Amino acid sequence: MNLPFIWRREALKFAALALCARPFAALAQAAPPAPIRLALIESMSGPFANTGEAVFRNLLWAVERVNARGGVKLPGGARPLQLDRYDSKGQNEEALSALRAAMDDGARIVLQGNSSATASALVDAIDKNNERDPARRVVFLNYAAVDPALTNERCSFWHFRFDAHADMRVAALMDVVRDDAALKRVYLIGQDYSFGQAVLREARRQLGAQRPDVEIVGDELHPMGKVKDFAPYATKIIASGAQAVVTGNWGNDLTLLVKAAREAGFNGTFYTFYGNALGAPAAIGDAGIGRVIAVADWLPNVQTAQSETFYRAFRTRFPKPADDYVHMRLQLMIEALVQAVERAGSADAVPMARALEQADVSLYGQRGRMRATDHQFQQQLVVGVMDRQGRPGVQFDVEGSGYGFRVVKTIPAERAELPTSCKMKKP
Repeated sequence: MNLPFIWRREALKFAALALCARPFAALAQAAPPAPIRLALIESMSGPFANTGEAVFRNLLWAVERVNARGGVKLPGGARPLQLDRYDSKGQNEEALSALRAAMDDGARIVLQGNSSATASALVDAIDKNNERDPARRVVFLNYAAVDPALTNERCSFWHFRFDAHADMRVAALMDVVRDDAALKRVYLIGQDYSFGQAVLREARRQLGAQRPDVEIVGDELHPMGKVKDFAPYATKIIASGAQAVVTGNWGNDLTLLVKAAREAGFNGTFYTFYGNALGAPAAIGDAGIGRVIAVADWLPNVQTAQSETFYRAFRTRFPKPADDYVHMRLQLMIEALVQAVERAGSADAVPMARALEQADVSLYGQRGRMRATDHQFQQQLVVGVMDRQGRPGVQFDVEGSGYGFRVVKTIPAERAELPTSCKMKKP
């Protein structure tokens, strides 16, 4: 046997294989890191489509900011965030179908908020999924579904809320009500689902405790997203003699309500959760000056240099007046997520969730921390009153309407915090 010949032949064969393998190795080396997928499940069509699009812009801006600084830093290398949108069409069944599609697409982080009923359905589905399918566990980040039950009796290890819940928001509004000695008659109205019911229930309780001299002259719920003409409701509000309306309405249900009240000649005050955006100021017009009050985690006219920088940066990214809907808490939520993944060293659900329990983030002067007991984010709240742009304290208007909100009350995080009844089961 000619051994030198065999060795030369084998050497040539291995050399050829090595040469063939080099392009594949180079391709593998050059392949971009897999993104961390975020699944936004919201109404992108139907009567509340504008709310879904507004949220998408906020989250897109937050994701772009993270990716511009190199992505999420992990032991195996930095990974970008990828924001995918799924249309719930304002229906719980569609939201559950979107959840399944998102999971099939590889998403393990779900974001939703515009509807507490939908959030409740998602929590149930995610709890069941995470118990029976550990390999496909999902974490749920909630930025706007504020039914208090979600971080009280229905709390879940997989659910994290970044908005103040309804009772916290009502308490902030009542800080202003308490100072209005002339107020004697209030009308309560809300959307007929879990959140709307919770707002009215807590408003009744807090009015009784803090202003027993105030008479509740109306107390009713209406179908959510189905009323096209609120004139009959406006007529009842005026006939009741109410000096103020308390409502948790959002989206078109708020805009149409305040527009109908204005057209009917109602001159009272609106105490709202969301009267500072999505068409409401323009619909109300001059009738809202000094009469529309809104509670939020942050308002554009918070008078700090950092806040102004934040707001101007958003308006530079989305310059159209109609796109002027920015919430600090959505930015803090994405920062908290990145912080948690980096601390955990993993985007897997369990280590990520445990790290999220300890989240403590600051952005442009606004700070928030997650309470591990119930996964309720704790942050300061502000209450603003509608006024004309250019008046003291109203540097910025809303959606090009010429009206903005002047901050009249700031509630520190430690005072906005409320007890919880959560008894969470943790893996």
